[in-house]
Amino acid sequence: MSGILYGVGVGPGDPELMTLKAVRLIREADVIAVPGKDPAATTAYQIAAGAVPKIAGKELVGIFMPMVHDAKEREQYHRQGAEILEALLDEEKTVAFLTLGDVTVYSTFSYIQRMVEADGYLCRLVSGVPSFCAAAAELGISIGLGKEPIHIYPEAQTLAEELPKEGMVVLMKSGSRLREVRESLQNSGRDAVMVENCGMPGEKIYRHADEIPDTAGYFSIILSR
Repeated sequence: MSGILYGVGVGPGDPELMTLKAVRLIREADVIAVPGKDPAATTAYQIAAGAVPKIAGKELVGIFMPMVHDAKEREQYHRQGAEILEALLDEEKTVAFLTLGDVTVYSTFSYIQRMVEADGYLCRLVSGVPSFCAAAAELGISIGLGKEPIHIYPEAQTLAEELPKEGMVVLMKSGSRLREVRESLQNSGRDAVMVENCGMPGEKIYRHADEIPDTAGYFSIILSR
């Protein structure tokens, strides 16, 4: 017998956007795992703490997974994290691994999940509100209309001339290369809106492409139609 590892999406930033299931599992879990060296200081933990104050009394584990370019080095960090979690599961503990947004959308948990499941342990996923959906709601706009396609890019590294001509484009984690992306969007005839730190302290909304600054925080979402 072993415990169960839950990948729990805590949403984009506003604790009120956490699901009832996420709140329940966090309350019931024996251990809270968060990606980062200092788990209590992470954004995911702070969001969860806003909805579940009793999380402060839980056993807390940090899983260090830095954003490094070398694939082998990344895999080593993922393996180390998987081994930490597997040791807890061997103690028949229930572990809730917190991740921003939705656990199935560009989530760091996916790497850990593959390894833990390959080693014979049980993982379950708990969906959360994706950041781009929350950003669209904050702006009061629809992402998809009728049969309009939706194109999602994990980073704002694709300039507008490379983007599809039709449909809604979502550029996640857009804090870098903003000036280039903004100018390219404007030159292509596309308009764009952006939300920085959606649902978090310091949230900023830019309703037109010409309002988008040259630089912004890591948690910036661009929507372009």
